[in-house]
Amino acid sequence: MTIPETISAAFVMGAVGSLHCIGMCGPLALALPMGHRNATGRAVGGALYNLGRITTYALLGLVLGLAGQVFLSGKAQQVFSIVLGAGILIYVLTPVKWKGLAGLTNATNKPLLKLRGALASLFSARHYGAHYLIGVLNGLLPCGLVYLAITSSFLTGSAIKGSLFMAAFGLGTFPAMLAVVFFGNYMNQQMRLRLRKAVPLFLLVMGTLLVLRGLNLGIPFISPQLPELAKGSAAACH
Repeated sequence: MTIPETISAAFVMGAVGSLHCIGMCGPLALALPMGHRNATGRAVGGALYNLGRITTYALLGLVLGLAGQVFLSGKAQQVFSIVLGAGILIYVLTPVKWKGLAGLTNATNKPLLKLRGALASLFSARHYGAHYLIGVLNGLLPCGLVYLAITSSFLTGSAIKGSLFMAAFGLGTFPAMLAVVFFGNYMNQQMRLRLRKAVPLFLLVMGTLLVLRGLNLGIPFISPQLPELAKGSAAACH
């Protein structure tokens, strides 16, 4: 993918996935310590919170993109994308009762508990810096949508593209998450549950797109031809 294609694809992923963000992270955004602030203060606090999330996403994308740059050839990116997309489709179509068989291990729970403890301490603070730091830590919380995004940043095979992908993904979620800060009190639990029910449909779309991307069909934005494979095809013709 070119950089414009990378950014646009990531932004769309974030914008469409905002439904998932509202359902999963909405309660956290609602709990931001801003009850004492006016509308301007809430806008600033909400923007800082989202900027914190985007900062973490961009750093994760940088690391994963660099890893992809080191370990993935064009052919490996193609195969990995197909396998990942197929895995997502299988997961979505797997009966719910089977998904519950795999739980978090104690080793996974310990750092998660520490992270939640750090978040809890920040919620007692009333300064703007706390809003930014809450966003930074929020970006590290387990989230299937973020896992999908950082895997996509790995598939870019570039540290720069990986970081830009995750930053654009975060910007795609920005409007919805900022709206939660202002209007989230009007969203009841039933509405959040309805939004979360839309997530499987989103995952089906993303899984299909990843498979199409791996097929290297030369379709801009959907299945762009990988430069390395394109060169190989051109060389084979001469």
